[in-house]
Amino acid sequence: MTQRQFNVTGMSCEHCAASIREEVSEVPGVSEVVVDLAANAVTVYGSTDLDDERLRAAIVEAGYGVTDPVAA
Repeated sequence: MTQRQFNVTGMSCEHCAASIREEVSEVPGVSEVVVDLAANAVTVYGSTDLDDERLRAAIVEAGYGVTDPVAA
């Protein structure tokens, strides 16, 4: 199982977290999405071939800013 973590801007509530979980969960290979509002972070777990570009695009599609993955 692979883990990717992203810093996300613009999140402020559980609705934000739910929107991100919904969009990112649709990316192929994703098995779990954990959103930490306090840390402004999203951690994605899934198959070894997770595509960082698709994960970033899903977060942006949900309406939030995202920075490069954090080393996990």
